[in-house]
Amino acid sequence: MFSEEIKKYSWDETTERIHAKTDEDVRRALSKAKCDVEDFMALISPAAEPYLETMARLSRKYTQERFGNVMSMFIPLYLTNSCTNSCVYCGFHVSNKMKRTILTPEEMVNEYKAIKKLAPFENLLIVTGENPVLAGVPYLAKALDLAKPYFSNLKIEVMPLSADEYSELRRHGMNGVICFQETYNAANYNIYHPRGKKADFQWRVDGFDRMGQAGVHSIGMGVLIGLEKEWRTDVTMMARHLRYLQKHYWKTKYSVNFPRMRPAENGGFEPNVIMSDRELAQLTFAMRIFDHDVDISYSTRESARFRDNMARLGVTTMSAESKTDPGGYYSYPQALEQFHVNDERTAVEVAEALRKEGVEPVWKDWDSSFDAADTGCAGKGAAA
Repeated sequence: MFSEEIKKYSWDETTERIHAKTDEDVRRALSKAKCDVEDFMALISPAAEPYLETMARLSRKYTQERFGNVMSMFIPLYLTNSCTNSCVYCGFHVSNKMKRTILTPEEMVNEYKAIKKLAPFENLLIVTGENPVLAGVPYLAKALDLAKPYFSNLKIEVMPLSADEYSELRRHGMNGVICFQETYNAANYNIYHPRGKKADFQWRVDGFDRMGQAGVHSIGMGVLIGLEKEWRTDVTMMARHLRYLQKHYWKTKYSVNFPRMRPAENGGFEPNVIMSDRELAQLTFAMRIFDHDVDISYSTRESARFRDNMARLGVTTMSAESKTDPGGYYSYPQALEQFHVNDERTAVEVAEALRKEGVEPVWKDWDSSFDAADTGCAGKGAAA
């Protein structure tokens, strides 16, 4: 499990190594056809800042070679804001005094129909707070069953589950799982997650292994930029995690996200660091140079202008017209949001802006029929 692997790496030593990277280290990384984690550390280091234009050109080259001039479009649907955790940065935390909403099956279908009227979305991300009693696996299975007639690709972003539970949801049409580790700094993790199941660092970080063991087709990962002052160290730990997963569960497709903290009804928690657009661009280019095949996703947390500018330079997946309140498309458009979005354009407007950048929005790029039935878990045998 990765919880054992990560013990090999010191947070403080990793931080020192990143900041010790030199101009020569950066140029060496840029010259390599295949980069390792040390090269990634050089490319995200302060020493790489003068090479941003060079990195952008290289990132665009690799993106076009692997993905072409297309952007995969998806939309999230929050089914509930009910949560038993107390994440200090989140609007859904259990101590927040507000009305909790859990969509009924009928309301789910109304949301699915409303989304289909916005744009021809086929990629749906189902999101919930972490409430295993009221919104656990049976609830998610029902949501997936009801969504299948409307969408060809179904992913979930919910509480970490067991391998058996992921396998169960696969049988109900789930193709992918997204889970943000939030931070890989085990020493500080409980500061941000003081109680609830999410307070268990090991259970969360090992959730990705359980996804791989269950043969999940697509795994998405990310850290929340703003929790840790040393964001470069956090994303380096994630890069190590990505390489570990690719080695052990090599049939699985991977995506990464670098969400920057957005305003939320969270009791006044302030980010420990503010990442600039230039730094996020550098990180995006570095990830693409490090891994030519990984999906890089930008959500509506980012501004319209920044998303448009990055559309040809490394990003391959985007959300559009997102609502972060449960039932926000039809049933409860005024419910409490998890966070405030930045890009408030309609999906049609986002698509038109992408076309002006020479990028074609793709609404469907996966179908469950593409997945060979019962071919065995992606990780079986590979881990040995």
